[in-house]
Amino acid sequence: MAGLTVAAERSTTAARRARRRPLLSLVPALFVGCYLLVAAAGPLLIHYDPVHTSLEDRLLAPGSRTSTGGTAWLGTDGLGRDLLAQIVYGARTAVLIGVSTVALSCAVGVLLGAVAGYFRGAADAVLARIFDILLAFPAILLAIVIAGAFERSVLLVVLALSATGWIGFARVTRGITLSLRERPWVDAARVLGVPGRTILARHVLPFTAGPVVALATLEFALVVLAEAGLSFLGIGLPPSTVSWGQTIANGKEYLETQWWISTLPGIALSLLIVNTGILGDQLTARYGRGRSD
Repeated sequence: MAGLTVAAERSTTAARRARRRPLLSLVPALFVGCYLLVAAAGPLLIHYDPVHTSLEDRLLAPGSRTSTGGTAWLGTDGLGRDLLAQIVYGARTAVLIGVSTVALSCAVGVLLGAVAGYFRGAADAVLARIFDILLAFPAILLAIVIAGAFERSVLLVVLALSATGWIGFARVTRGITLSLRERPWVDAARVLGVPGRTILARHVLPFTAGPVVALATLEFALVVLAEAGLSFLGIGLPPSTVSWGQTIANGKEYLETQWWISTLPGIALSLLIVNTGILGDQLTARYGRGRSD
């Protein structure tokens, strides 16, 4: 009887853990969803002008009253700018640049990878050499060179981060396409005289969706971090565009006294990157190898 009781207790505990796992696995998705909601709706609810500020409200602690009678819930920075508004508008900037960069990299990488993997021959050989050349340069270093050589803008940051971001998508798509091009349904389509571009679009590319989405999630986290790094160095976005990297850089000289200026945007940035990375790992574990059977 004692043995049966112990076995029953172990079974109950295992069942409870199994029920908790799906709930815990939703936490990263909920965090990312909240950030997307703040990025979309936050600027509509909070008015903020990063250029015209009130110097009377500089370096206010969280919860302090401003000169206009409002409340600085997260304090202000050295120029009197509201930190809550900077975090909200910074979320919009991070999501905008992250989505734009990943979308551009994905479009270029998937197209080139699919063409190289399906048609092989000279196209595959040339693209393979391009992959090798670009991979020889550190991605962030190349982005710094591009961003520092031209006038700062959102478009420039997107192009700088996309310069090497498409390579990962191309390599993943090429590998899956090389496997799929030998499948029976692809051979049957060739025998029936279906054009190669049609086979590629209808019978190959749909199977790359899972791995590409998983990779896009991970790339999004890297792009957000890279953009914050460029803005922290002062070669990313212009001052008129709010960025978490700029906000963190603006508060580095006040770390000993007004810690919230750099700490709170840093926490917001860290939570987004960590949860997006975990979500990407979950998608990679599920779709990373693709569904080619």
